[in-house]
Order: sequence, then C-alpha cells, then structure tokens
Amino acid sequence: MKRNILDYLVISLKGVAMGAADVVPGVSGGTIAFISGIYEELVDSISRINLQAFKLLFSKGLGAFWKHINGSFFLALLSGIGLSILSLAKGMKWLLETHPIMVWSFFFGLMIASIYFLTKEIERWNLASVVVMLLSGVAAYIITAIPPLVNGTEQPLIFILFCGALAICAMILPGVSGAFVLVLLGAYHTILDALSSWQWKVIFTFAIGAVIGILSFSRGLKWLFAHFRNLTFAGLTGFIIGSLNKIWPWKMALEIDPANGSVVWEKSVSPCAFKELTHCEPQIPTAIILAVVGFLLIYSIEYIAGKTKK
Repeated sequence: MKRNILDYLVISLKGVAMGAADVVPGVSGGTIAFISGIYEELVDSISRINLQAFKLLFSKGLGAFWKHINGSFFLALLSGIGLSILSLAKGMKWLLETHPIMVWSFFFGLMIASIYFLTKEIERWNLASVVVMLLSGVAAYIITAIPPLVNGTEQPLIFILFCGALAICAMILPGVSGAFVLVLLGAYHTILDALSSWQWKVIFTFAIGAVIGILSFSRGLKWLFAHFRNLTFAGLTGFIIGSLNKIWPWKMALEIDPANGSVVWEKSVSPCAFKELTHCEPQIPTAIILAVVGFLLIYSIEYIAGKTKK
C-alpha cells in the first residue's frame, strides 16, 4: 500500500487516540484501532515480526526488513501512541492523587460497560463457559483482596518487565484494557510515576517487556481466540467481574508505606463506612454521575465499533 505524508499523519493521530485510551483503565486501545479501521493491518503487521523478517534483515538489509514488517506504519502509529501516553500521564497521576473517588468511579463505569460487551461475545452459554467464568472471577477477586507481593516502592525491574509484557497483550485486544491489567498488578501508579517524571530505567524496562509480550504472548492469545474463543471470552469476562473490587471507589487503607506515606494495601468499604472510617465525604452523587458517564463512553465506542464491523 502506497502512502504519502498526510496518510502517515492520519495514522499518527489514530495512534494518539489509542494512546489516550490505553492510559485509562477500562478503555481498550484495540477498540480504538478497530473503530479507526487499522486493527487488521496492526495485527497483520505484528505477525510479520518473525524469523523470516530477521532473515531478510541479515540477507537483504534494513530496507527489505522495514518493508516486510510494514515499518513506516509502525513508526507513525507508535509515535502517536507514545506522544499521547507521555502527555497524559502527568495529568492522570494528578487526578488520582487529588480526586481518587471521582477517578475510580469513572473507571468503575468503564469496566461495567466493558463487562456488558464482553458477555455479548460469548456465543454459547454452556456448563464449561459458566465454570470458566466463575473460576476466573473467584481467582481475580482473591488476587485483588490479598496483600500485594510487590508494593509501589519496591517493584523490581523484572516485575516491571513482566507487567509490560502482559499489559501490551491486553492493549491490542478490543474490549480489554492494558491499563486495567496494570491496576490489577499494582503497577499502574508506578508506570504513571515513571512516565510523568521521566524515569528512563523503568520506562525502557516496561518497553522491552512490551516488545517481548507482543512477539510472544500475543501469538498465544491469538491461538486461544482461534481455538477456544467462547471459553476465552468467558474467562476474560469472569476475570474482569472479579477484579471490580480493585477499582471500587471507596477504600480503607490497611497498610501504609512508612517511607513515603503511600497506601500499600487497602480494602473496599461501603460509602457510609468510608465516611465513618476516614471522616471524608464519599461524594456519592458525583461518583454515580461519573460512573454513568464512563459507562456511556464505552457504550458509545463499542456501538460505533459494531456499526463499523457491520
């Protein structure tokens, strides 16, 4: 496909939209790629980064390699994604620190809508799909309720590498949020801090993990969707339902890091209990409005995606 500078500028703008989506837990960059009409090309280009591509690199040079992997498309798209993520990270960090209830309420609405659309992808409701959904839901809830194995101030680089590999797989799937995976792993704040304060060691480690993930895990996920699509969607749906505990807006701190005062471990409480325990206003009306806005945002995006598909 022959493209000019304007075509690549449009691809970069689509990358900006994908990057903005990937910063927010609940919004999938893959969904934005699907709506904007570049999803199939993105998946196809990723699949071209294989052994044959590297054989071309060493036998015929960089030009042949670049053409084989659709390198210009990648460069334009990734430039937009990177610019968007780096621009929004500082603002998102500030919002989480100053208005946590409002932010998590909005995210909660996003996830409820994501669950709704994921259930629609389950074409056959049978015993196997129900069992997989229940097991993945229970597993996710347990993960969100137990004390974190790695807290925000002591996350080793190998853990950041793993987070990058896992999050990128979610980012390229429509309906699944990579940022939410980071929230679940307890690395969302760490990555936001790194992006907003230019911690290059963390950023590069995360990026290397993303490259590893997109070249390896993504092929495994593609195989699962090809051979066990129904059960895979059932498992994803159950996992996100069980994980709602992680983004519940009203929390009580159970463990605080003495080094910087950040919350290491917390549990969900009711809005009334939140007021009694923290002596802070639960902001229930605002929280409900923002949750509804979040739900409607995802509903609109998925509705447009459905129309595009048809």
